[in-house]
Amino acid sequence: MSDDRQYHLKFDASKGQAVDDYLEYRRIVGEDDGGKLLTPEEYEEYKKKVLPMRMKNRLYTCFVAPSGMDCKLVGPETPCFCKHRYKQHKTDFEEIPSERPIKLPCRAAKCKCVTYHYVPLNGSQPIRCHCKHTADEHAENGKFVCKKAGCTKCTGFKSSFTCGCGAPVSQHSMIVETAEEREARGHPLGEATPYAAMGGITGFSSLAEGYQRLDPSGKGAPSIGFMEQSVTSSDNPFLRSNVHAIRKHQMDKKQSGLSGPDDEIFDDIGERVSSRRREGEDDMAYFERRYQERSRNQPSATSVDTDMDRLKIGSRQAIEEKPRSGRKK
Repeated sequence: MSDDRQYHLKFDASKGQAVDDYLEYRRIVGEDDGGKLLTPEEYEEYKKKVLPMRMKNRLYTCFVAPSGMDCKLVGPETPCFCKHRYKQHKTDFEEIPSERPIKLPCRAAKCKCVTYHYVPLNGSQPIRCHCKHTADEHAENGKFVCKKAGCTKCTGFKSSFTCGCGAPVSQHSMIVETAEEREARGHPLGEATPYAAMGGITGFSSLAEGYQRLDPSGKGAPSIGFMEQSVTSSDNPFLRSNVHAIRKHQMDKKQSGLSGPDDEIFDDIGERVSSRRREGEDDMAYFERRYQERSRNQPSATSVDTDMDRLKIGSRQAIEEKPRSGRKK
């Protein structure tokens, strides 16, 4: 029998502040209280002891591609191979260990995990080993040998699953590094934080995969040359629909320095003229004309240069940034 009763809970400002205080407590203390809330006195003593150590000796944890790109920046809730979260591992050190790699053992009861190890997911499902069994069915220590009954050929977890960066998971590595080591790699450090087990999280962009992240820890920001390509009929409809606004902005910036019709600001003049409605042109005639124009600009099936050097509709050409030495003739 279903219960259709509904409950409406209302909190005044003081109760809302209590909720905020609890969330702040959880972010700072994490799993260090063993599931039992610290008293106000113990909480203050904990902050005096741990926060300076945490701000000084923060460790950055990430899953790194062969190219050096951080494909996954580990956060408090990121699961380990042992199926426990990163926040359940030891992440605070009074003195940073001198040996490398730095070990982050799991603190969960009866867990044999000796250090944190990230394993990516295939969508929402665990990836599979060459023995056909999932990562959850392997031991959490040693060489991660399969625990499935009857599986005798597995010598350790190894998967052919390919990361979003294009490299197999087996070619990736776990890095636990200090702020100095991370800075030497040219990757961002973010702001100092008192929260527990922040790992490699330095901002909202850290939640994205490496091949989507535009900061130095990911694929990086597009070059100026890529961003300043002229809008053509092969580009995304969003760019084509805003071509007049884009050029108006550029015209306003260059209104006192135009050099004539050869100026690069007029590179896409044909697209801008074509995108305007003609007198007496209805919707069907407009869209048919635009379609025919784009068809003429696309390579034919018999063209000799219809391979990789041609752009797909809606895509932009990846180019390297070069110093501008004048307009190409």
